[in-house]
Amino acid sequence: MTTLGDRKILPLALGANPFGWTADEATSHAVLDAFVDGGGTVVDTSDSYGAGASETILGSWFARSGRRDDVLLASKVGRHPERPGLAAANVRAAVDDSLRRLQTDRLDLLWAHYDDPGTPLAETLETFDALVTEGKVGELGISNYSPDRIREWLGLVEEHGWRRPVALQPEYSLLRRHDYEDDRQALALQHDLAVLPYWGLASGLLTGKYRTAADVTGQARAGIVQRYVSPEAFDVVGVLREVADAHDAQPSTVALAWLLGRPGVSA
Repeated sequence: MTTLGDRKILPLALGANPFGWTADEATSHAVLDAFVDGGGTVVDTSDSYGAGASETILGSWFARSGRRDDVLLASKVGRHPERPGLAAANVRAAVDDSLRRLQTDRLDLLWAHYDDPGTPLAETLETFDALVTEGKVGELGISNYSPDRIREWLGLVEEHGWRRPVALQPEYSLLRRHDYEDDRQALALQHDLAVLPYWGLASGLLTGKYRTAADVTGQARAGIVQRYVSPEAFDVVGVLREVADAHDAQPSTVALAWLLGRPGVSA
């Protein structure tokens, strides 16, 4: 086990981006059942995934299963098509919308999904702090912010006594290393931020199911997977398959094990 804030978590988090997209409600519920039955804790979604469809499916699972307290529920604001940006009023409205869709009274972790340079960072952080005080949010996290803006965020909360972030979510995988390994890794270690990378399997390329560029064509997620396609990427996939075969494992297992061994990564 590892920790996120003051909670112990399994070092594998379930990303709910496919719910309501490439996974229908029944499939999504089956995945959630299996994940939580296996000891999983962190389920990570966003108000922008399917314009709220992912949150809605999670809400119906909570209502059916009664297992809300078994999950550390993380969601993000700032990118819903009807609630773009991180101005104070918009953040509050977006969180309330998320709570309704999720059929819950709290988010255990609220991420700022992307930086909003049009809103003063202090305005966003003061609102986040108030949501924690009110009990609508447990902990705070930073996703897709530049190192300079992460430093600014940390400086503001120190200056004003607002709630500190506990987590950082960058893109990070065997095929995307630079964005985390430059300054963000050092910041995470220096400030004790739990790192929960997204697209750790490069949108499926590191599962080994795609062996050539032709295998990607026509797939439901092809537009995203294409971001990673290159001869060098398939060389990495080939090595993953070799390592996996040598250890009677799956390529995805090897890719995730590599991630979990990197400095700062919690899940």
